[in-house]
Amino acid sequence: MAWNEPGGGDKDPWGGRGDQGPPDLDEAFKKLQQQLAGIFGGGSGGGSGSGGGFNKNMAGIAAVVLVIAYIGFGVYQVDQQERGVVFRFGKVQENVVMPGLHWNPPIVDRVELVNVTRLNSKSHKGLMLTEDENIVDVSLTVQWLINNPTEFLVNVRDPQISLEHATESALRHVVGGSVLDQVITDGRAAIAAEVQERLQTYLNNYGTGILISKVNIDESAPPNQVRDAFNDVQKAKEDEQRTINDANAYAESVIPEARGEAQKAIEQASAYRDRVIARAEGEADRFQKVLYEYQLAERVTRDRLYIDAMESVLSRSSKIMVDVEGGNNLMYLPLDRLGQPSPSLQGANRESVSSIADAILRELNDRVSAGRLRENR
Repeated sequence: MAWNEPGGGDKDPWGGRGDQGPPDLDEAFKKLQQQLAGIFGGGSGGGSGSGGGFNKNMAGIAAVVLVIAYIGFGVYQVDQQERGVVFRFGKVQENVVMPGLHWNPPIVDRVELVNVTRLNSKSHKGLMLTEDENIVDVSLTVQWLINNPTEFLVNVRDPQISLEHATESALRHVVGGSVLDQVITDGRAAIAAEVQERLQTYLNNYGTGILISKVNIDESAPPNQVRDAFNDVQKAKEDEQRTINDANAYAESVIPEARGEAQKAIEQASAYRDRVIARAEGEADRFQKVLYEYQLAERVTRDRLYIDAMESVLSRSSKIMVDVEGGNNLMYLPLDRLGQPSPSLQGANRESVSSIADAILRELNDRVSAGRLRENR
């Protein structure tokens, strides 16, 4: 039955007196100390002995709690994209903490986690002088990541400021060795590659632990104050280049044609030369043969040569045969016009031609009769 029920007697768990008054707190606290001492192996003595055991037990509990807390605070986890750098009493350790669950003694060791996979970006812009003494406004973006976390945390106080200064130096060095047309036109990719190489060399010499992933030239143009004049110059250069290209195209079309005509003339001259030489050789050979025949029969050969010459001459000229039989030696002059048709007769019909011919014959006969009368007188 419960201690406060009728018949419970002196079974008050708080060690109270027989009366039903409130429990004595001091006495209850002492009993609790005794129970704790029994749990942790302490004695059950009373008075001052009990107080000393309680203090020792509490100190042990506190020590255990502190040890557990110390161990708990030393446990940490490194993510897959991170690396840990351990500082033991302020001195960096060579070994880098890899991903996983690790423990380091707090206060003794300090672990700094560094993300080695995140791609960082840094922009830079400035006015620079080219090799041909032109001012150009260049802006670029540097993409970088950390490849050595120990060097990144230890060697340089502020790696990003060092990166900015190194970028400025590398860009000015490369642009200063290039001409303006190369910087603002198709040479931008080569300039970006050269800047990346030189920048990586600077960062390696500084020991920053930074790896340059990519350098991109975002914009390269003349300053705004002279951009209009520069655009005019560029247009003039484009016009010049277009004119040169047109001239080259015309030259490429004319020169082959001229060469073809020249070759044709050379071939024709060669053919004419061969033809003349062959004809001359043939004529000389023919003359030798004629001379040989002439020496054998001079008269016959001479007559033959005369006939051939006359045939050659007369075959190329017009001939008119005039019948003068019966003493009619009247000749119509000029004789070369007899073979040509009269323009007025070209469109005449056959009857008209016949009538005209009859009229001409009558006229001739009249002239012949008149001539004979004059002769008889």
